[in-house]
Amino acid sequence: MHAQNPLRAAGWMFGALMSFSTLAVAARNVSEELDTFQLMFFRSVIMLILVVVIGSLTPGGLGQFRTKNLKGHLARNCAHFVGQFGWFFGVAAIPLAQVVAIEFTTPLWIGVFAPFLLAERMTVVRGLVLLTGFSGVLVVVRPWEADLQAGSVAVMVAAVGFALSMITTKRLTRSDSVLCILFYMGLMQAPMGLLPALGGGWVMPSLEVWAWMLLVSVCGMTAHFCLAKALSSADALVVAPMDYLRLPVFAAVGYVFFAETVGVEVVLGGLVILSSNWFNTWLEARRTRRARVAAAMDAAGR
Repeated sequence: MHAQNPLRAAGWMFGALMSFSTLAVAARNVSEELDTFQLMFFRSVIMLILVVVIGSLTPGGLGQFRTKNLKGHLARNCAHFVGQFGWFFGVAAIPLAQVVAIEFTTPLWIGVFAPFLLAERMTVVRGLVLLTGFSGVLVVVRPWEADLQAGSVAVMVAAVGFALSMITTKRLTRSDSVLCILFYMGLMQAPMGLLPALGGGWVMPSLEVWAWMLLVSVCGMTAHFCLAKALSSADALVVAPMDYLRLPVFAAVGYVFFAETVGVEVVLGGLVILSSNWFNTWLEARRTRRARVAAAMDAAGR
């Protein structure tokens, strides 16, 4: 088992946050010309090429892509493909802040699945933090007032897919490198996107869309690299709430790039979410420090 380092995980999650924000802007522009499946196919192919180039230029070469857990990679990529489809569909259909708010049910699903699939402890404090964050999401979404749109349903499905993807990523980081995980992500998800894209009508992208597509692929790769590194630094139940910072960032991005307004409920819900996120990070950091002190004292006693 690796040593827990919540502060290092927070640093990697910041990198993921910046990558996901840029990815959302690029995906919105690509969706004006391509359907979601074709977008996902091109993203996977470009990312696969980049990963192979990086692998060939780094120590270990292409041997870094050897794995003994193809079933684990397949399970991860099936879950992630569903999540990614719902996310891309939602980004094109509803405001970015709403996409993120609905997607923030992911930590709740992780809280349901992680104790069974990762053998992580669901403490009372962790449970309360996740529930507090989810209550902030309810303030933002207000499902009892708004009509349920197709984009909202797609993002809800995406949240479940992302939860399972994060859990399987966590398990894969115990045996495979981050670059190996990204390699099989591109290799497996490219055909998953190609087949339905061909059935839905093929569109040759314009030069402008190719530029946006390259940005989608690069940011998708860096986002998942940072996410995998964060998951290798701390428990999934610790990493997931850090993602709440995407709410105010995406709200700002939506306003600047797409003139999307942010209501008072987004601000209030965001404050609740950010508070729970900060408290969880602080609590886990304190727990880690105490464990290290106890281990040092035990070693000294010997």
